[in-house]
Amino acid sequence: MDSREFLDGRVTLHGGDCLKVLAGMPDACVDSVVTDPPYALVSIVKRFGKANAAPAKGNEAYARASAGFMGKQWDTGETAFAVEFWAQVLRVLKPGGHVVAFSGTRTYHRLAIAIEDAGFEIRDQLAWVYGSGFPKSHDVAKAIDRAAGVKGEYGEAKTEAHRRYIETGEMRGGRGHDGWQRPWMDDREAVEKAGRQYLPGSEEARAWQGWGTALKPAWEPIVLGRKPLIGTVANNVIRFGTGALNVDACRVGEREKPKVTDAKHGGHDHNTYGKPSGGGKLLPPGRWPANLAHDGSAEVLAMFPDSQGSASGGQSTPKQIGTSIPLGGVRSTVSHNDSGSAARFFYTAKADAVDRIASKHPTVKPVDLMQWLCRMVTPPGGVVLDPFAGTGTTAEAAWREGMRCILVERETDYQADIARRMELAAFPSKRAAVAKVKGKLRGAEGTPLFPEVGS
Repeated sequence: MDSREFLDGRVTLHGGDCLKVLAGMPDACVDSVVTDPPYALVSIVKRFGKANAAPAKGNEAYARASAGFMGKQWDTGETAFAVEFWAQVLRVLKPGGHVVAFSGTRTYHRLAIAIEDAGFEIRDQLAWVYGSGFPKSHDVAKAIDRAAGVKGEYGEAKTEAHRRYIETGEMRGGRGHDGWQRPWMDDREAVEKAGRQYLPGSEEARAWQGWGTALKPAWEPIVLGRKPLIGTVANNVIRFGTGALNVDACRVGEREKPKVTDAKHGGHDHNTYGKPSGGGKLLPPGRWPANLAHDGSAEVLAMFPDSQGSASGGQSTPKQIGTSIPLGGVRSTVSHNDSGSAARFFYTAKADAVDRIASKHPTVKPVDLMQWLCRMVTPPGGVVLDPFAGTGTTAEAAWREGMRCILVERETDYQADIARRMELAAFPSKRAAVAKVKGKLRGAEGTPLFPEVGS
């Protein structure tokens, strides 16, 4: 089992199978788990076999699984949906420790049930809402033509963004994070076809033009679970530092006017902003964090009443991760103006090139979002575990919050992405340069990409 340390030992990466790595860890050694497991989006029939199918060879529940999300072999549920795995997670967590785990809308139930059956208490379901999802729908008319051996034609662009790409080759939208601009969509011809309206060639197909098989994805559910407490919450937090959520550190938006209830002011809001008198109590900055976060895109803001007033910050700009943060320091979150209802929820743009740092991983999460989640469930200076590390965004987020992090990642390509991320975490200018090269990196394995990085 290969292990490496980064950022002065504050991040440890274990290469290999996460279940085996966890089995070698001591009891109650981590404060929280913040992770993004595989969503296992291959159909359940393909994954398990039909109800009357013969038992899978080797007695493996997922022996029938084909390639998963975007053809990735790791996108299977044999670990993420296994009670045995989450029982190990439960064991290494301190009593009262929280687990935060992303999932897909089609497979959330399997993840949540496995976590609950392992002994966790399901505390909530969070939602990460975005406007940049790419519909993965089967075109029924095209399928009918294909089955009949008929070729249709491709007409006008479906959207303005697609028209821009067809004409200029530029896939980015005005906000810089359109969902169909993804590392796995580098095939110009395939993207161009997907961007044009299909004109059926047969009469049968024309009768089904406009029919598909899937909706546009616009949110991801997140499980929030907690290991059972030892006694009361008060006893648990005093003994272990776990069991509660850091509400004040995760508040959203601007400071609210404090309420005063003394007779002198008749129980009304105090007139002096932020300075209560009498029996008034100064409230922490911002609103109580909700179980919903969003990417600030125009599509999402339009879903909220008075969204125009909340658009400050909704127009995404390129991220500047780490530009004003000391090593291991805390980064303030972006907030909207306080007038619109979208301002009541945590905002961060969908993962962009600065978050990806040239990785080809298809499901990179924004570092801002991971920071918010780490801060919510981890005591200051605590230890965060991510058994499905991917490109290491959880580790960078934890480090920026002054925490330590233990990562487990099986895939060697993503281990290299993690090493690159850790090398660049404290160097925003070099990070921005890597973000621009879009994966065309060079250099021997283990060698820093830039001379000053890691020195």
